[in-house]
Formats: sequence, structure tokens, C-alpha cells
Amino acid sequence: MSFNIAVLASGSGSNLQSIIDAVERGSLEAKICLVLCNRSNAFALERAKKAGIPTAIILHSNFENREEFDSAMIEQLQAANVDLVVLAGFMRILTPLFIKTFAGRIVNIHPALLPSFKGAHGIADAVAYGVTLAGCTVHFVDEIMDNGAIIAQAVVPFASDESAGTVQKRVLTFEHRVYPQVLQWIATRRVSQNGRKASVQDTGLAKIPSDGSFIVSPQLEDGF
Repeated sequence: MSFNIAVLASGSGSNLQSIIDAVERGSLEAKICLVLCNRSNAFALERAKKAGIPTAIILHSNFENREEFDSAMIEQLQAANVDLVVLAGFMRILTPLFIKTFAGRIVNIHPALLPSFKGAHGIADAVAYGVTLAGCTVHFVDEIMDNGAIIAQAVVPFASDESAGTVQKRVLTFEHRVYPQVLQWIATRRVSQNGRKASVQDTGLAKIPSDGSFIVSPQLEDGF
């Protein structure tokens, strides 16, 4: 029986593409059963169509409130028999109704090292604050924004004179590796959650490369 994931996206869908690529090369043992977008011009739709993945467009602007919009998404996702909801640049805050419907089955990737720099501008906020470490976090989604249990993080050092745009490009390369890896762990039932803590079975401790360029925890496996 396949493990069905649905990807929710609002924009270009570069993380969606990394998930598609992982499925196609056999690293991710899952089926992308649906790509759902809240914007009709999202390039994520083109990526999905090229890969032969079913798509749905539900415009949030067509609904009077967030609950009605989320109810429409819930109906579409349940019809697709979704096992996991994957947020990949989905720029809408989910309602408690949505989160309760898929409790423990929603994940997100955030472009910062949570719990620091929550919100839509994680990398820019980190650079502006003057920290020397950027990164990304994959976490379960709960009713508080960027708050759910952390599954994996990638840490990327950067110099004080680097721009937010430069740092963002470097972090994005690790988003494209870490997110499919976490989805593979979930698809193979290796991720468990106990309160604020999520753990992954049978993974090694993070290793720091000799050049100190990044660190990912838990350790990435072959194929990612």
C-alpha cells in the first residue's frame, strides 16, 4: 500500500520539485497524490502537471472566512486519501479545524533554526539580527505558527558581509535535501512524537564536514 502525500504550495514550488525528484529516483517511498494551490498562477502547478500529478486550485479569495476555505481543502484532501499533508511554501495560516482534522499528519519546512526567527522572513530576520548561523527546520504543525515538534534541522554558517539573498540560496539547497529525507522517515514509520519532542529511529548522529560548511541533524542517509 502506497503512502500518500499531498503538497500544499502557493508559489514556485522548488521544495515540491525536490520531493518529486526524490520520488522519481526511488529515494522517497511515497506517492504524491495531490498538489493543492491557493493561487492559480503558482508555478508549483506546472511542476506537478509535468510530473503527471493531480492538481487542485482552491482560491482563498473565493471564501468569506478561513474556516470555509480550510473546509474546502479538507474535503479535497480527504477525497485523495491523504496520509500526510506537506506544506511547501504554502502562505496561509491553517485554522484549528484543519489542524485537528489532520492532527499529527502535517509537516512544514521553515527557513530558519526554530524556535528563533519565526514568520515569513526567517532568513532576512536572522541576517538583520546579526547571527552567524542560518538554516532550516522541518517540524510538525500545530495550532501555533512555527511551533510544532522539530524533526530535523540543517545549520548553515555565513559571513557577516553576506546578503540575505545569498544566504537564502545556500539554505535552499539544504531544504531540498532535508525535506525529502524527513518525508522518507515518516513514510517508513520511523518518526515518533512525544509532546514537544520528535525522534527518528535508526539514524546516526550529525556529522560536521571537514570544511565546516553545514551540519544536518539527524544525519542524512544515502540518496539525500
